[in-house]
Amino acid sequence: MSQLIFRPFRPSDATAVSGLFRQVYGDHYVQPDVYLPKLITQHNNEGRWQSMLAVEGSQVLGHAALCRDKHPTDNPELALSVVHPATRGQSIATRLGRELLEQCAAVTGRCVLIKQVTHHPYTQRMAHTLGFHSTGLLPDYVPSPFAEALPETIVVGVHPLAERACPLPDIAWPDSCRAFVQHLGSVFGSDPRVPVSPSRPLQMKQHHQRVDVVIECLGKRLLDQLAQLPESWLMSARLALSANFAEDSERLNSKGFVFCGLIPAPDQGRWFALFHRGARVRHLDLLCPHMQQLHHNLQLATRAEATRSAA
Repeated sequence: MSQLIFRPFRPSDATAVSGLFRQVYGDHYVQPDVYLPKLITQHNNEGRWQSMLAVEGSQVLGHAALCRDKHPTDNPELALSVVHPATRGQSIATRLGRELLEQCAAVTGRCVLIKQVTHHPYTQRMAHTLGFHSTGLLPDYVPSPFAEALPETIVVGVHPLAERACPLPDIAWPDSCRAFVQHLGSVFGSDPRVPVSPSRPLQMKQHHQRVDVVIECLGKRLLDQLAQLPESWLMSARLALSANFAEDSERLNSKGFVFCGLIPAPDQGRWFALFHRGARVRHLDLLCPHMQQLHHNLQLATRAEATRSAA
C-alpha cells in the first residue's frame, strides 16, 4: 500500500486537482478557476497560489493553497481546501494547512486569513486547531458550494505571522462591541498609534446578490446617501477604524447597519470594521461564541426590520 505524502504542487497535478474539486463539489464550487487545469498551473506559476497536495501513489487525495488576490505583499489566505470523500476523518485538511503555515516564514504579510464555511463545522474546527482566531462574520457571502438554497455565511479567521503582527488600534470602542474587541485585543495586542487612512476613493461593487462598500472616512453626506439606497439591497460595509469609530458605529447602526466584527485591511497593518444591512433569516451553530453572538445580533435586527416592514 502506498504511503500518504504531502508535497508542493507540480504542473502535472493540475488535471487531478481539478478532478478532485469536481468529484467533491460537482459544478458548484465558488471559485471557477479550479475547473480549468491550465488556470491552476498558471496561478501557481505566477505565485498567486501556493498549492500543497496530499498524494497517495499517483492519486491526489487533498489540496489546499495560500492565495493572494493581487499583490505579493497582500496577506495570504489559506483557501481551496478539498479532501477526497474516502479519506475524511484523517485530518488531511488540517495537515495540509499546517504544512502551508510552516512555509509562511518566507511569506510577506502580517497574517494569514481563512474563510470558514458555516454549513458544516469542519473548517471551523480545522481553523481553531491551526491557531486561527475568528474576528468577523460575512453574512450570505457566496452561493453555497453544497447546492443549498441559502448563500453561505463565512467566519473570518486570522493567524498572525509574528507576535503583535497586527495589533488593534487603541481607540474608544462602543459599549455594544467593547467586550468582543477586548477579547481580540488579548489575542492580537493593541497599539496606541491609530493608522492614518490613505486618501483612497470610496469603493462600491456588486458581489453576487450583495453590494459591497469600502469606506475610508464616513461623513454625514455619505451616510445619508447610503441610507437612501434601496432597502431591498443586501449591503456589506467595510469601514476603516479611526479615532471616530464609536461615533461612526452609532451612526451606521441608526441607518440599519449591524456590526459584524473586524477584518484586517490588505495593507499597512490596518483593520476594517464589518457592518451588514439585511440578511437571510437562518439558524447557525458556530464554534466561536463571539461569532455566535454577532450572528444572533444580526438575526435580531433582521427580524425587527421584517416586523417593521410588515406593520
